[in-house]
Amino acid sequence: MEVARAGGAMYQRALPASPNWYCSRSSDVNSDGLMGVGAKNIVYLIDVSAASCTLEGELVGHRDLVSGFSFCQHPGQNHLCVSSSHDGKIRYWDSSTKSLLKEHEAHQSPITAVHWSPLDKNLVVSGDEKGVMVCYWFHTGDTFSLFPEPRTIFCITCSPHAWNTVAVGYKDGMIVLIDVSKKGLVMQRLRGHDDEIHSLAWSPLPGEDALYSRPEDSEGSGAGQAANGDSAGLEKGCYLASGSKDQTVKIWSTVKNKAVMTLKMPYLKKRGSAVDPSVKERLWLNVHWPKGRATQLVSSCFSGELVLWDLTKTGKLRWTLLGTSSEGQNHSRIVFNMSSVLMQDNRQLLVSTSMDRNIKCWDLDLWTAAGPSPPWGGSSTPSPSPLWNQYDTRSFWHGIKSKVTALAWHPKKEGSLSFGTDDGKVGIYEVYTNKPPQISSSYHRKTVYTLAWGPPVPPMSFGADRGKSTFSLYSCAGEGVILQHDPLKLSGEASDIDQLIRNTNNIKHKLSPHTDLSWKPDGKVLAIGNEDGCIDVYQAPSLKLLCSIQQHHKIINTLHWHHDHSSPPELHCLLASGSSNAIVYVHDLRSIIENPPESPVVVTEPYRRLCGHTDKITDMAWSPHHEARLVTASYDGTAQVWDVLLEEALSNYRGHNGYLLSVEWSPVDPDVIWTGGKDFTAQEWRVSKQEFTKPPKGEHEKKMTKLKEKKSNPNQKRKKTPGPGEMNGGPVPDGEKSVTGPEQSGEEDEVSSTSSSVPPPAASEMQRKPSAVPKTKDKPDTNLLKKKKPRSMLPISTSMDHRPKEDLMQDCITLASVHHNQAPPAGCVPGEGEHIHFGLFSDRPALYRMFQSEEKGHVEAGHFDSVVYLRLWSGDLQGALQLAMERGELNDHLLSIAPMAGFEAWRRAVEAYVQQLCLQEQYLKAASHLLSINKVYEAIDLLRSHKVYREAIALVKARLPADDPVLKELYTGWAAVLEKDGHLSSAAKCYLAAGASFDAAKVLSRKNDVSSLKTASILARISGEDALAKSLALRCAKDLASAQNWVGAQDVLGSHESLLVHQLHLSTTELLTVMLEDAKVIPQAWSSCHAWSSPDKGLTTLQDRVRDVWEKLYEVSEASEGRRSAAALLQELKSLESPTPSASVSIRQVLQYSSIHLTHSVLSWLVDDDEELIKGLWQAVAWLRDTRHFCVSAEVLRRLFPDKDVTVCSRKRQKTLHVSAEEGKAAANSLQAFVHYHRLYERWWSSSAHNQKVHSRLSLPETDLCARDKVEDKVEDKVEDKVEDKVEDKVEDKVEDKVEDRESSESGKSALSPTGSLDDLGLDASLLLSESHAACQATQRSVRQIQEQLAAMVQQHSGAQGGAPEPGDKQADTQTSSTTDTSDGHGSADAAEGSGDQETLLSLSVKMSELQKELCDLPDTLKTFPHPDVLECCLVLLHLSKSSRWSPSP
Repeated sequence: MEVARAGGAMYQRALPASPNWYCSRSSDVNSDGLMGVGAKNIVYLIDVSAASCTLEGELVGHRDLVSGFSFCQHPGQNHLCVSSSHDGKIRYWDSSTKSLLKEHEAHQSPITAVHWSPLDKNLVVSGDEKGVMVCYWFHTGDTFSLFPEPRTIFCITCSPHAWNTVAVGYKDGMIVLIDVSKKGLVMQRLRGHDDEIHSLAWSPLPGEDALYSRPEDSEGSGAGQAANGDSAGLEKGCYLASGSKDQTVKIWSTVKNKAVMTLKMPYLKKRGSAVDPSVKERLWLNVHWPKGRATQLVSSCFSGELVLWDLTKTGKLRWTLLGTSSEGQNHSRIVFNMSSVLMQDNRQLLVSTSMDRNIKCWDLDLWTAAGPSPPWGGSSTPSPSPLWNQYDTRSFWHGIKSKVTALAWHPKKEGSLSFGTDDGKVGIYEVYTNKPPQISSSYHRKTVYTLAWGPPVPPMSFGADRGKSTFSLYSCAGEGVILQHDPLKLSGEASDIDQLIRNTNNIKHKLSPHTDLSWKPDGKVLAIGNEDGCIDVYQAPSLKLLCSIQQHHKIINTLHWHHDHSSPPELHCLLASGSSNAIVYVHDLRSIIENPPESPVVVTEPYRRLCGHTDKITDMAWSPHHEARLVTASYDGTAQVWDVLLEEALSNYRGHNGYLLSVEWSPVDPDVIWTGGKDFTAQEWRVSKQEFTKPPKGEHEKKMTKLKEKKSNPNQKRKKTPGPGEMNGGPVPDGEKSVTGPEQSGEEDEVSSTSSSVPPPAASEMQRKPSAVPKTKDKPDTNLLKKKKPRSMLPISTSMDHRPKEDLMQDCITLASVHHNQAPPAGCVPGEGEHIHFGLFSDRPALYRMFQSEEKGHVEAGHFDSVVYLRLWSGDLQGALQLAMERGELNDHLLSIAPMAGFEAWRRAVEAYVQQLCLQEQYLKAASHLLSINKVYEAIDLLRSHKVYREAIALVKARLPADDPVLKELYTGWAAVLEKDGHLSSAAKCYLAAGASFDAAKVLSRKNDVSSLKTASILARISGEDALAKSLALRCAKDLASAQNWVGAQDVLGSHESLLVHQLHLSTTELLTVMLEDAKVIPQAWSSCHAWSSPDKGLTTLQDRVRDVWEKLYEVSEASEGRRSAAALLQELKSLESPTPSASVSIRQVLQYSSIHLTHSVLSWLVDDDEELIKGLWQAVAWLRDTRHFCVSAEVLRRLFPDKDVTVCSRKRQKTLHVSAEEGKAAANSLQAFVHYHRLYERWWSSSAHNQKVHSRLSLPETDLCARDKVEDKVEDKVEDKVEDKVEDKVEDKVEDKVEDRESSESGKSALSPTGSLDDLGLDASLLLSESHAACQATQRSVRQIQEQLAAMVQQHSGAQGGAPEPGDKQADTQTSSTTDTSDGHGSADAAEGSGDQETLLSLSVKMSELQKELCDLPDTLKTFPHPDVLECCLVLLHLSKSSRWSPSP
């Protein structure tokens, strides 16, 4: 079939460019079976509906890669299509007429995706690399831009169910659903992919009832609605499939806003081939949802396979392979695009494009009818039909991995094909085998452009009769070197023929770089083209130079000898050559070859000259069927057939879009020629069917022709021809070309297809809708703009040359009279008045007078710079400088010549220029000029005053002594500025340079983060500031310890030997914290712990573990001396502060403070001071108790005293406490009492199932702060009704009486008394029910109650003075009265008797005084070392005795 192209060119057949790679949608099929596929910058139209697929035409116009293509799928408009390109244009085409309808350039970046909405016949959506989307309405030409996400768009798909819903896939794996009707409102963001989104496909059926992926997904279909779920397209939901580079396909639910199914690509290893790890890296995952098949999805795979997914199945049954890979039915490389069409016979065809440069068609109905088959084949598998070309082709790409730039068949050996690549590689493929190519071990440095087979030359020709090859492979590359390769031993080193040429011809100079070579068919002569345009002809095998053809003056691109079969002998020596000067020369070298001269001959005249091309020649070929007939390819975009002997042009082919690169004559048909060009197509055309016989004229030739016509017809009246912007008396819309008449289609006109990549659009369409194509922002042609002339220095005298001709003639006479001393006209003074211009042609005084006049004119015009230069020219340099200084118009040029006026004038000029530069804020330049007059300190002060410290310091260090005090002042001043601006590290550097190391460390520590504190500490230690270094190290260690980074904290402290006691404290804190976390009484947190702090599962006491760590890591023991002695460490430990316990302190800080006392106790143990040991242990536990951490306190006591005896300090070291002092005994008794106290609660918690639950809750970390309060509340709630009244009646008496009353009152009800319970539990009643402590606690309780009453009175009084009491005051009154009524304590009997009377401030004060006196009379040990609350212990014991009636004790 013949296809017509623009310009009248006809080609028989064509091998189009391969479909574009790595584009999400560069092909599409309409409902009529017409497929459009983007290949480079052209869209090819193929009819896939016919039995034999045919190429219908091309859409030519884009200047860059076609990145997207889509058909309008609506009835009546399916001939409309849209294409996008990296050139930034969106073009709209009519596929039936192959014409451009509209275009727009709304995008500012390369466009990556485009789609024509399947619902709205006028909506087209496109996106670019910057994330900008453009919506275009075809019927109105309106556009608006959207910017939903600042990411690179990879693909766009409009919903087939909601016209306003568009799915967008991005490079980073994000998928966004937007509503174009609401200015790009983002409805959903679908996150799940980890890499770029290659393809998106909507389910062909609305709703989400077809798939049930997981049970939880089918529940609650209304959950997970879109963020802005008011879109009509998402109300019922629809599935969306996405393919990503992360090797997964996901099925998304728009109702649930998440992925409901993930399909992982199966890696299908081909038979007989190894697994290539790089295949997965080259994956392009395209997905296609066939029409009407909601449960079937087609996707590409790793190596070109197509996989059909059944979304209703699971496992390996889910996917099936299309085609039989072992038979080559599948693509051999990755698939980029898929599209389907429903034919009239209801068959559905799937069309796929691939990296293997093939397009294949699949019949999905045959596949469905055949049923599933094994993935590796089966007779029922349908076979695809190749579409892209109708030739028997094979692809060879394994082992090359580069662009192939040259090919040459072996002249004798069938199937041996040599190739060269752009990276300098040369190899040979045996095409009839499956072997990988042989690659030469010798590489070129640049691209290989020419390959030729020829006879071997030395040194490879030596021993040719002994098994050597009769042909060698010659390669010529961009670096200008020709290498000779041995085809039988490509692993050997190739030889450079330049060495042989030099040796044979005794050449000493450097040879010109070679650009092409051609062997004469008989192998006796070699022609080599050079970069300088010279052609050298050598005689084989010694390569003796026969002649040098110096005809061309530019680089030689191609050389070809006439063939020697079926042609007269006189034609065998014709050599055709083409270069970059567009002329083909043919030389007859018969006489030189048959009679070789003794010395090389220089040929300067050609045998034939073929003129007509307008650009450089790229390739040529002699016809094997004719005598002396040549075809040439050129950069002018045409191929020309010549009759060489007649120097006549026979036929010209103009079918390519762009320049031509290769041409070859058909070996079987004398009328057929093949050409290839920039458009990546190989076209077959007939010589006899071409409309033109000569190449088109170039721009230069056209101009010369018009110039000749003008000269030949000088009197012809010029006719105004419509310009490029006018037609029919009006402007021509942008994009149209004006046609002036039928003569433009003649022989001599240049064809538009060869000079422009855009064919002229349909005139009728453009005239009907002139606004369809937006106006382009063309820049004005700079060549047409007049160059602005500089202002004249002598404008007045110059204007005198523009007077009438008569005046100018009179000037000549006057000037002659002046020069020849004849009487000039009256009043003629050269350089003044009307004769000012004579100053330029007269003597110097006249010139000075002219300068004075010109100066006046410049002053009036305000051109003072011109005045300065005029004074400079006249030699008045000081005057010029003075004027420039006064006007503030000094410049570098004037300053450079100022020394000519003397040093003082120069100095004044420099100082004035410095002031001028400071006003212009050019401080660095001003300081540099001060240096030129040796004012270093002034330059430094200038920079410092304007805060240019960095350059000022550099200047001081470069020009002043190192001990100059200015340097320290600069460093200090700069540091203060930097510190104020928050650049603390830079400020520290300045302080260091100034010798203020202390300030440097303090500045760094201001950031107060760990890294800054650590750096500041090290800096202070290096600088000798030990005290500061220690304090900073302590701060850093505390921050690290607070963050549970124990290892880092120890490292910081370890750098200072004087901080050993802090290391001991920190190790103790770490042991205590890890122990409590293991016991789960405090919440676990991330921490960096040492190995030695891991919990000990044995019964080792906490004190023993602390001593073991100290002895092992820090060598601190009883025998330590010096700074490591326990006595010295105890003295240092006193400096650690331990604040008053408070419930607001966090548990982590509480443990640190408690560890201080624990560390003190262990050090006291080392010095054998039992008194301090027991007091330290008491204080460690008291910290935990006073901050209301009940469970933590209990766990610490259990670890300190596992034998429940506080006198047993250590099992491992057999340490028993011997305390004799009063305070020591009190501390020991208090500790022992609290040990029994916690055992009592353990007994209660284990007595009943209900209380066991309470115990479980109390052991949780989060309830630790209020655990004890809850226990007390529960105890009081249970026994309050029965025993509280009786206990409180007796509380004013001694505790002993109270206990006896309790025993007597309960003797008839229970056989278990409190003291009896303690004895049974192994607890000491004298410690838990101590009379003295009970009395002290009762007094303290009474004091607290009176204090509460007094506070309530004060509050009530304040409220009364302020007016009506507030609700809080009433509540306080009620609370006061109730508290007063139920108060107990010393003297409570009186309170009970007078409970009806109102308490007064005086009575309460008297009571408070009495109670305070009683407290003062009590021993200090009772108040310093308290025991557990006696009343609370009694209540617990009573509860235990009551509960023993129903349940026996365990």
